[in-house]
Amino acid sequence: MSKKLAIIGAGGMAAYHINGFRAAGAEVIAIADVNAAAAAKTAEQHGIAQSFGDVAEMFTALPDLDGVSIIVPNKFHAPLALQAMQAGKHVFCEKPPALNATEMAELKETAESTGRTLMFNFNNRARPESYAMRGYVEDGTLGTINTCQAKWVRRAGIPGFGGWFTNKALSGGGPLIDLLHMIDLGMHFMGYPEPAHVLARTYNDNIDNKAFKGPWGIPDNAEGVMDVEAAAHGFVTFKTGQSMSFAISWAEMNEREECSCIFQGSKAGGMVRRLFGIDGLDETADDSCQIYTTENGLQVNRDITVAQDETMGRERSAANFVKTLEGEETPLNTPAEALALMKVIDAAYASAESGAPVAL
Repeated sequence: MSKKLAIIGAGGMAAYHINGFRAAGAEVIAIADVNAAAAAKTAEQHGIAQSFGDVAEMFTALPDLDGVSIIVPNKFHAPLALQAMQAGKHVFCEKPPALNATEMAELKETAESTGRTLMFNFNNRARPESYAMRGYVEDGTLGTINTCQAKWVRRAGIPGFGGWFTNKALSGGGPLIDLLHMIDLGMHFMGYPEPAHVLARTYNDNIDNKAFKGPWGIPDNAEGVMDVEAAAHGFVTFKTGQSMSFAISWAEMNEREECSCIFQGSKAGGMVRRLFGIDGLDETADDSCQIYTTENGLQVNRDITVAQDETMGRERSAANFVKTLEGEETPLNTPAEALALMKVIDAAYASAESGAPVAL
């Protein structure tokens, strides 16, 4: 019998979850949103039978509901995930997992005590390029990945001014927590080693300059708050001896938006990268995946050809959640990994504030 799922949050990301769930054979039977009219509209657009303005009401009305996805401002990720798991539902939550590692630790403990599956939409792990590269990691082609450079830099990508993205109480931070994907992907390729130290700096240049607004996000709010960083740069060491540098920004003077993970292994190096168009739109992007190695004594850059995925793994990531519940696939991410990631992000913000490295 197919899994019955519901969506919490009626925004634009809901379409990716709905499509991914359905592609994996699940039924999407309801949408809930505090804006009941928005929930009803999105339900109608996607042919979903029921909509609700209250999550608790939905759980009561749909006792056979197997799981939910959570697509709301960051502050509400952890409370809604806890509510769902305590109601016996499996959870697929948008990134970031929570506002901080303390919240994430509670989520992990609750998933373990309730026996519920808890996963997050680290969708870049589900890109065809990442699946291919992970295969080369697992078959030993790359050897031990010693170092990694994680990068998601935007030239003009502030997602609105004064909305929840730029309000630290609601978002947890700026681009570092919003665009955490490449840090996660690098740690994924490295085997998710335990972090040891983090040194980081944040920068606020152009955070209030509307010339640096991106073509997505939410409407501006003139009465809103702008108390997050515009960019974050740092370095992470791991207890295994591995290390990672990162550069993450919404508004920084770059040639163009780049999201990439480049690494150096003991046998070969590799890269997964997307270069966005100058206007930041996905359809003008250039995806690439390469392995750097030696063959017959020569230095070789080998292109890895994969199918294109303009959703950047978003639908495939949602499908993996369903396939995990069905026992057909292993989960692309775990609560333990999410906790390690949030510890790195917390430490990066603490280091930027203190000006000193933070030990974990």
